[in-house]
Amino acid sequence: MDYNIISADDHIDLGYLPEDFWSKNMPKSLGDRAPHVEERDGVSLWVCDGKVWGGWRGRHSKGDDAAKPIITALERGGHPFSGERRPAIPELRLEDMERDGVYAQVIYGPVFSINADDQALRDQCYSAYNDSLKEFCAAAPDRLLGVPMLPPSPESATKELYRLAKMGGWRQANLQIAEVSPKIHDPVWDPFWTAVEETGLILSFHVAVFSVPKDDPSFGTPASTFVATKEFLTQFMDPFVDLFAWGILERHPKMRVLMAEAGLGWLPWVVQELDHRFDRLYETKAFWDERGGVPLTIKPSELFKRQIFASFQEDDVAIALLPFMGEKNALWASDYPHPDSTWPFSQQRIEDQMAHLPADVRKRLLHDNAADLFGLDY
Repeated sequence: MDYNIISADDHIDLGYLPEDFWSKNMPKSLGDRAPHVEERDGVSLWVCDGKVWGGWRGRHSKGDDAAKPIITALERGGHPFSGERRPAIPELRLEDMERDGVYAQVIYGPVFSINADDQALRDQCYSAYNDSLKEFCAAAPDRLLGVPMLPPSPESATKELYRLAKMGGWRQANLQIAEVSPKIHDPVWDPFWTAVEETGLILSFHVAVFSVPKDDPSFGTPASTFVATKEFLTQFMDPFVDLFAWGILERHPKMRVLMAEAGLGWLPWVVQELDHRFDRLYETKAFWDERGGVPLTIKPSELFKRQIFASFQEDDVAIALLPFMGEKNALWASDYPHPDSTWPFSQQRIEDQMAHLPADVRKRLLHDNAADLFGLDY
């Protein structure tokens, strides 16, 4: 293989972050309100302004050795002690990448919206995370491609996006689309779409963390394992359709959207259906002309191939539908170190699903598309 493999979706999760990841870049005026690690009943937890965000894996906690319903890639790959915090230590992360045959990783952060009632505190948490991520990626900036996080409200997201652009060195920014308020069809988001175009940064939508609520019939049963299948679709379907239905992509032709960990197999059917609905609008053009007209002029499938990109891991359906979706729109990912990750067996997984593809198509999925989208020169 004469090219470097680029993984378009990987993570540096909350539990692995250094204890000072937030505090070192937070204003001193916020004091102990900044995110920090506390011990509660033998469990290490991230706490911010009194709210528990999640667990910290920097030391053994009560229950670490108990059987679990989910196995992480690190455990599968022979690293059962999460206290190593391998994903958040540059030299260990790079070591894991070498083991997997991956040259560069696009690194998303904790897949949740930062939980703080005080908007000023919340926005500072996002900025502090992004500043610390920049420092982390500086260990190997051509290989560790960090994705900063944006607050889930339009005004704050716009402000942070411009700050990131001014800072320089970023290729994209992630908006946890399942958490935003109001929804993206609302005109209050218009300045944000303009900011995405003006900054040239790629806008990422990544699936958010999901857990089964206790009142769900599947809670505590094997059926709960399948809830993820619902979440991958329900989190993306509404905003994805809105990008076309409300003319967001058409009004902002320079905006590029990368859907991370959404899967690809479902997208071609949805885009096909959107095209059918678009045709119906013009079939009834006389009706809509009496009501202000149809503000949409470009078929969704054309907009999709022009502006939408998506990552995939093990997705045989997506591979089969590449002619419809477009070979330039799909980017392979390992999802390190999540339970669904192909690490440390990525080379075999790639071979299993791409062996029948022409060499140039494989190269496009594993390298060229990501290199073109992110402006990489290797």
